[in-house]
Amino acid sequence: MNLNASVYPPAPVAPGSLPVLGLPVHGGGAAAIKAFMHDVVTSGRQAVILYLNVHAVNLAHRLPWLKTYFERSQFVICDGDGIRWGLELLGQTAPPKVTYNVWLWDLAQWCSDEGRTLYLLGGRPGVAERAADRMMKRVPGLKLAGLHHGFFEWSGSQLDALLNDVRQCRPDLLLICLGMPRQEEWLARFASDLPVHVFLTGGAAIDYAAGDVPVVPRWMARLHLEWLFRLGLEPRRMFGRYVLGNPVFLLRVLRERWCRDKA
Repeated sequence: MNLNASVYPPAPVAPGSLPVLGLPVHGGGAAAIKAFMHDVVTSGRQAVILYLNVHAVNLAHRLPWLKTYFERSQFVICDGDGIRWGLELLGQTAPPKVTYNVWLWDLAQWCSDEGRTLYLLGGRPGVAERAADRMMKRVPGLKLAGLHHGFFEWSGSQLDALLNDVRQCRPDLLLICLGMPRQEEWLARFASDLPVHVFLTGGAAIDYAAGDVPVVPRWMARLHLEWLFRLGLEPRRMFGRYVLGNPVFLLRVLRERWCRDKA
């Protein structure tokens, strides 16, 4: 297959991003994301939509390629209260928070309303199938172009089979949930050679859709304690991300604010 004949030209970066520790984040919430996706698809272009949270910022400060990838991506979602608080401490007006345990269903409904196809990539074998079943029951008009689990080799026959499946399905949107920064690395390597209009990173979104990950209770969400809920679910895996990572992010924000005030 001639890859150059099957892909779309890149869309321009969405305007109006706000800087947080050298990384962009876009405002407008879910409505702005849907409007942006509509423009990308109808104009025949391609775009990458990433999400930014405290963990992403900390990773980007350790991985220069990831920081560059965020800077070059067309739209960056504000995912988490930590980013909002960081922006406010830096004198910015924080955009609405968009998290995939809620946004995924809005995305599915948008695909149904717009007649757009969605490909699910991620989760353990069988998880994407369960997610697809629940999503189509909740949003009957949703058109799933294909799905694939996230446990595959990054070279050889497994990778070739996955890429060929995406090329044959030609979905309008591809939601990739491999965890950070693995999902961003995969997109950086392969997205530009695939006939997909919009790529979205989703973290654990497919696991949420399948019902494999409990949704944070509403009272904890109102108190901005999603991080504590997730820490309680997976204390060993999340200890470094939250107990160590959150203070590191806060110190970076305070240092940047101090440097601005001093200047």
